[in-house]
Amino acid sequence: MNFEKYYLLDTNILLEDATNIFKLSDNCNNLIVLPETVLDEIDAKKSGFDEINFQARQFARTLENAKIQSNSTHNGCKIIRLKVDDVNSAIIDIVSKEEYVANSKNVPINIYNDRKILEIGTFAKQFYSSEIIFLSLDIMARTRAISLDIKTDSLVGSSKDDFDFEFNKEVTVKFEEIEFLDNSDIVRFDPEHKPYNFTYCFKVKSSDQVILAMVQNGKICVLDEDKIRDQIITPLNKEQLFFSNAILEHYYNVLIVEAKAGSGKTLLALSGALKLIKRKEYQRIIYIRNSIESLDKGEDVGYLPGLEEKFKIYNHPLMDSLDYIIRTEHKKRNAPKKNVYEALEDSEVTTRIEQLISNYNIETMWVGEMRGRTLSNAFIIIDEAQNMSNKTMQMVLSRIDSSCKVIVLGSNMQIDNFYVNKYTNALTTLLRSTKQENHLVHLFAVKLQKVLRGPITEWAETIFSTPHK
Repeated sequence: MNFEKYYLLDTNILLEDATNIFKLSDNCNNLIVLPETVLDEIDAKKSGFDEINFQARQFARTLENAKIQSNSTHNGCKIIRLKVDDVNSAIIDIVSKEEYVANSKNVPINIYNDRKILEIGTFAKQFYSSEIIFLSLDIMARTRAISLDIKTDSLVGSSKDDFDFEFNKEVTVKFEEIEFLDNSDIVRFDPEHKPYNFTYCFKVKSSDQVILAMVQNGKICVLDEDKIRDQIITPLNKEQLFFSNAILEHYYNVLIVEAKAGSGKTLLALSGALKLIKRKEYQRIIYIRNSIESLDKGEDVGYLPGLEEKFKIYNHPLMDSLDYIIRTEHKKRNAPKKNVYEALEDSEVTTRIEQLISNYNIETMWVGEMRGRTLSNAFIIIDEAQNMSNKTMQMVLSRIDSSCKVIVLGSNMQIDNFYVNKYTNALTTLLRSTKQENHLVHLFAVKLQKVLRGPITEWAETIFSTPHK
């Protein structure tokens, strides 16, 4: 049987989304080659409540519908050909090897498994009549494949798929036009306006004056900067002003924020949330963060003892932000009254954080406990979106009803999840969604580029994110 393409899949392709098997098969036009090691790794992930565990179980159910078409052995490798007839169809070759050249001694299990998978790739390259393409989200696995002269690719293209939307745009206006800005049609001042031009800096010609504005329903809304700054954490630059205004404006119900480390995204989100809770616009604050750790071997929370301890570590950004908010509020209230500012004791800060959590109904969730739930009347902060797969984000967002406001935070420079990359994660998908006008929700997106945490953070962001020449 002839196929158009022959795909050798890494485990992460299926754990990212089990239905990738059908997308890549293209109704049996392409052959899917699965090393036995991939099946072993998927089998090991079936227990648990994270999204990859659901995807592992989904793939297992897919194989239950498969029928064996042939069974053969070639050069020490056994090939079982399966055909899956579901809503879609796929032909899959399961390839196993009697003895592997790779040695597991003193080698981490993930590297050992990669080597076994690529041994099957070397066999497949020689056995099949057409070129085999190794698909993986792991750049290290793809690099090893290239060293073995195996053609490789990621799940979606490469740098050609990159994007850089102009969320904020600068437009020059005449002095006499200033009075007509507010509530005017944006196309009057920017005929080339795009759906993702959410904010504008109107520079007054022959002047240093700059007017900040946002776009709502095609209309210009000039910012009231004093009103926006009236909160615990004061916005310090135009991007932060835009972000804070979008938080406080009832018009926007989904905010997408790509931000560098130390840019104040979590602080501003919480500060705005506290203000809205105080105004009784929402009943609670829900903080959601994916359960992914930045570990060399890719262990997940399943290896940690005790549920309480498992998820405590994922709430550090929230607790750090609440700590900072408590200290900042104390300083603002007491500094003008005394010549010498008296800092709070750590024990007092801890007590006040507990009071804040209680008074403002702040709770944390992890994605594994969200299936089957409905979230209402909540200000929801989804953090570390760059570490979420599309399936995870879809599941989380589908739990949220129309009485909520959602802020999605992330940075594509801080991806720790072995099962996604810059082109396949949820943050990128949401950013791309701003290309088109959407009438279901009122979207807003912004990039926070200015590092405010301090010079060390800014220095680190600069030297480690700038390509060497």
